[in-house]
Amino acid sequence: MSIKPMIRNNICLNCHPAGCEAGVKKQIEFVKKTVKTKDNAPKLALIVGGSTGYGLASRIAAAFGYGAATVGVSFEKEPSEKHSGTPGFHNNATVDREAEKAGLVSITVNGDAFSDEIKAQTCQAIKQAAEKAGIPAKVDLFVYSLASPVRTDPKTGVQYKSVIKPIGAPYSGTTLNMMDGTFSTVSAEPAEGDEVANTVKVMGGEDWELWMDALDKEGLLCNQARTVAYTYIGPELSWAIYKNGTIGKAKEDLERASRDINKKYQGKFKGSWVSVNKALVTRSSAVIPIIPLYISCLFKVMKEMGLHEGCIEQIVRLYNDRLFESSVPVDSENRIRIDDWEMRDDVQKATVERMGKATPENIFEETDVAGFKQDFLEAHGFNVAGVDYE
Repeated sequence: MSIKPMIRNNICLNCHPAGCEAGVKKQIEFVKKTVKTKDNAPKLALIVGGSTGYGLASRIAAAFGYGAATVGVSFEKEPSEKHSGTPGFHNNATVDREAEKAGLVSITVNGDAFSDEIKAQTCQAIKQAAEKAGIPAKVDLFVYSLASPVRTDPKTGVQYKSVIKPIGAPYSGTTLNMMDGTFSTVSAEPAEGDEVANTVKVMGGEDWELWMDALDKEGLLCNQARTVAYTYIGPELSWAIYKNGTIGKAKEDLERASRDINKKYQGKFKGSWVSVNKALVTRSSAVIPIIPLYISCLFKVMKEMGLHEGCIEQIVRLYNDRLFESSVPVDSENRIRIDDWEMRDDVQKATVERMGKATPENIFEETDVAGFKQDFLEAHGFNVAGVDYE
């Protein structure tokens, strides 16, 4: 059958299984060529939120770069007669298949990572993976890369919903339709009532801490374990809707959780970090006001300067040059910065200049909206080279 992308308001409602498979294989081949051997390389890795984007790249790099046994946790929809399923479902299936071909241990747990039930199921999967690999059941890499719009608190059963809103004042910004290059102005009203607290509850660091507790309780933490979660800061022009908005408050809580994890498990593991990553095309970045225009201009600049990276390139650099060093290089807030190339003064200056010049008439010349669109489609398995879409 022929599957075509169904896109509404910069959101893709379906995916292409063969394209997802090809995309994962492409990342695997890149990792095999570029990951450096490390004395501290992981042997048993847990990736919560490992089905797309940075989480998927983290799992692929650990497995096919270092030969680690991996357990991935994500909540994905299986395909049916009427629906192609989610991209993450097909990504996970490809990782598991390719790992088996390579003689690696790979187990995927599909379910609500916020729940106690899935945490318990995952702990059993870790023990199973270790037994299969013939190694101690001790996780030495734990990547927390969960992204969800809702979370049910396992203790109370209350469901919380996150929002992408400014705080204190309305926000209005230009956004870009990546499919046709047209501009529009999008406004967002400030968060009300419990919306900030609810967003922190969903996207903050509480669940990361609960995962650490679950691993520790089951005796699954290696004394050299490293755990990392991902965040984004971005340029000041986006702060009203991002860093200083509801998402930013959740990310502040993620950093709070990292500090608390370091205190709680001091002497029991190597350490906890938050990695500040580069702006990339994700489901959420495509719908946040101003971000599509910013990313389109940023990509144009970074590609011209030879600095552009996708998810897999970022994670390989994180692994090669940061996370597995004996002394992890961090900023004054104990954060790993692999957004360093994006935030270079020359990159930011050139990006802002392009944003100022971009018009509906020259959008395809001044920006890389075509690259933004391509990355977005590829993330859903479409427009991937070598796939017969007919």
